[in-house]
Amino acid sequence: MPISPARVAAFDILLRVDQQDAFASELLHSSRHHGLSSTDHRLATELTMGVLRWRSLLDQAIRENSSLKLDKLDPPVLTSLRLAAYQLMFLDRVPQPAAIFESVELVKRARKRSAAAFANALLRRLARSPSQAPCEAVLENSTTVSELARLTAHPEWLVARWVGNFGWDAAKKICAYDQQVPGVSLAIREPAAVDRFERQGIKLVPGFLVTNSRRVIAGDLNKLRRAEQPPIFIQDEGSQLVALLVGQGSQILDCCAAPGGKARLVADRNPRARIVATELHPHRARLLRKLVPAPNLHVIVADARALPTQAGFDRVLADVACSGTGTLARNPEIKWRLKAEDLAGFHRRQLEILRSVMPQVRPGGRLVYSTCSLEKEENEQVVETALDGERSFRVLDCREQLDQLHAEGELMGRDLDSLHRGPYLQTIPGTHPCDGFFAAILERTLPGRQ
Repeated sequence: MPISPARVAAFDILLRVDQQDAFASELLHSSRHHGLSSTDHRLATELTMGVLRWRSLLDQAIRENSSLKLDKLDPPVLTSLRLAAYQLMFLDRVPQPAAIFESVELVKRARKRSAAAFANALLRRLARSPSQAPCEAVLENSTTVSELARLTAHPEWLVARWVGNFGWDAAKKICAYDQQVPGVSLAIREPAAVDRFERQGIKLVPGFLVTNSRRVIAGDLNKLRRAEQPPIFIQDEGSQLVALLVGQGSQILDCCAAPGGKARLVADRNPRARIVATELHPHRARLLRKLVPAPNLHVIVADARALPTQAGFDRVLADVACSGTGTLARNPEIKWRLKAEDLAGFHRRQLEILRSVMPQVRPGGRLVYSTCSLEKEENEQVVETALDGERSFRVLDCREQLDQLHAEGELMGRDLDSLHRGPYLQTIPGTHPCDGFFAAILERTLPGRQ
């Protein structure tokens, strides 16, 4: 009996994620897997993301039933065991014999036949007394950082940080949100697009925060995405909100622009502006040009720390590369790669970029610095360090900009107070129905007004 295409795809993707630091969401939507049926693609996605979300809990169950330590297992063997453990513990609709048989066959497919009997015996033991997936009531009753981290399959050091920075209740909501399948949001500024989606059987409802956002609640978006021209923009509402903060101008710079979601929204809101979008990597710059064909958008391959552009932009967006801890629901592999000591490196690079782009802003112009991180080292501390002793910039109160967006009809007026911490924008997963984003708005003061 052949192995199902969905399990083969999930197995191959998980190995690449583990061995090549690839991102599962990108691999799932790569051309390599376009041949999967809708049913197989949904199952491959469920298996891949489920294993990544719950990896530490799965490893605990495997460890309890294994005669070998996990670090002694070959990666293909461990990957097949995780796939089976996820199905046995979390997917009631999958028959146990199928989950076990196909995972053992994956071990053989990976030329690890000598481990097939071991895998079969371990999984049969696990099936007889499977560890239970944590239920909501158990999570709600957790009382320590260690317990919360274990039950929600998060690194303990990361949970401890969130408890310290956001409080216990918010940290629990973040952890719970990360373990759920996130909703799909689209950035749609043309009402006719909604009708086009619905004719294809894709049901949309209004977003939670951004007026022009739509949430997908039914239909197969993958089929439409492969054929859609121009491309469909799947974009979290937190990301859309950051783009709205850029505002309007005549000369705009997006200095870390790929893949282009924010650049597209900025171009839509500023059709007469000259917009320069820079990207460090040539292949990502080509993707940006393909995804955002706006005629007023000029794409340049450049390092944001050494821009070839002339100063004089009235709006600048620096959406810098970061740890991504605000996006763990979509990119759960991050939590198994990231280490606490990595944050210092992110901080240094982000500070270099911010200091480099500040001179690009004309007097009276504004710069939006943003990340999809929840960590202070990448957010407030970068801004405060960059402004230490710098008298030509000041931080604007983000709440005023949110009020203005609400007055302009761009933003819904739902609990705007919760969207900022001090003068900064901060969306928190679970507290808000979106990923975690940070943004600071810096204004370059006019001469004589320092």
